[in-house]
Amino acid sequence: MKRILIIFLALILAACTGGAPATESPAALQPEASQTPVVVVITATSAPAEAATLEPLPTYTALPTYTAAPPPTDAPAAAPTEAVAAAPTEAAAPAADSGVITVDEALGKGWFVSMTRNRNDFSLRCQLNKEITFSVKATNDDITMVDLWYRIEDRSTGAIFDWVNAGKMIPDNTGGYTLTFSGEKVNANFRKPNAWFDYQFVGYNVTGVVGRSEKIERQVSYTFDCP
Repeated sequence: MKRILIIFLALILAACTGGAPATESPAALQPEASQTPVVVVITATSAPAEAATLEPLPTYTALPTYTAAPPPTDAPAAAPTEAVAAAPTEAAAPAADSGVITVDEALGKGWFVSMTRNRNDFSLRCQLNKEITFSVKATNDDITMVDLWYRIEDRSTGAIFDWVNAGKMIPDNTGGYTLTFSGEKVNANFRKPNAWFDYQFVGYNVTGVVGRSEKIERQVSYTFDCP
């Protein structure tokens, strides 16, 4: 009887302690953290960008701009110095292709005599009368140099332009001076196709002007082409 009772109690105890299957708590199901580092490998799909350089980028200075110059034009004539032409100092002599034309000695004002030229007209382009020769003789020993000065008078408008020095005349051994002047040497600003060529002799020494002739006006014609 005691043995039966003991077995019965043992069965009852076993039913109380282990009859139902043991269940694990949710926490027990969580995986434990791994102590091994995870290595993530990324495969590049394009070339890496170039590393920035520490060297500064070059700078550029803009090129200057230029404005096209206007096409050349004929040089403008200078403003006339006199509004109306003066009366001629002597009637013009007939045109001559050769020989000597003498100017009235009164126009030498006592400083010059033997004032001559070889023609009464000359031109810019006409080969037949492209040059004119002037001669003069000084009466004063103080004159050691003589220059020929000229101005152009437009016969169409009466405008008279500035005086221009044609250059030094060539001396000889008798006190005379000569200069051959070409139509091409007339100042380009003052050229007129139909003009008077007025001129004057000016005597110098090393200190300056000694004496001048009168202005010899309206005796010589200047043209572009053959008259």
